[in-house]
Amino acid sequence: MKILAVSDQVQERVYMLSSNGQFQDVELILGCGDLPYPYLEYLVTMLNMPMFYVPGNHDPQFDLRYKESRAEGGSNLDLKTARHHKFLIGGLGGCIRYRPDGINQYTQAEAYLRAFRLIPGLLLNRLQYGRALDILISHSPPFGIHDDTDPAHHGLKALNWLIRIAKPRYHFHGHTHFVKTNLENSETTVGITKVINVYPYKTITVSH
Repeated sequence: MKILAVSDQVQERVYMLSSNGQFQDVELILGCGDLPYPYLEYLVTMLNMPMFYVPGNHDPQFDLRYKESRAEGGSNLDLKTARHHKFLIGGLGGCIRYRPDGINQYTQAEAYLRAFRLIPGLLLNRLQYGRALDILISHSPPFGIHDDTDPAHHGLKALNWLIRIAKPRYHFHGHTHFVKTNLENSETTVGITKVINVYPYKTITVSH
């Protein structure tokens, strides 16, 4: 299955490629946070494909009462799991807390508590399908993997824990703005999990 994964920065090139048919073989869109929701809605409309996304620290607080707090046509996967084309997908939004009043920002302890809310879905997946997750999406990188030294870009340790217990084949994230072609810093393998920084966008073919 071919995936278009996006995060953090609107790309005029993506507008162009999506309108001229370059993404016609894409089967799923994944949003890893900090993108205007009209941008995500445009991709869903142009590609006519399902989309799962998680919020980043520059996105609004999710609230079903307000249209501007969600991307129409997509599914907010924060703290949830879903199944698409036999792939099991889970999401964890937000990043490390670096401002007391920051939206979608969490201390390491708070991030753990949020990640624990995924446990029922992961256990159910393991009972039904023999595995917990195939793909994990987040805004933040894991702690010590693709993160940075400044306080706003420290990784979340809860993601390292999720990788250990859920053993997804792929983990896609954003938040740290590495150059797209710098594969040495944007792709890391941890056990069976390939951790990929998708900033600002990547097309990735995944397989079981």
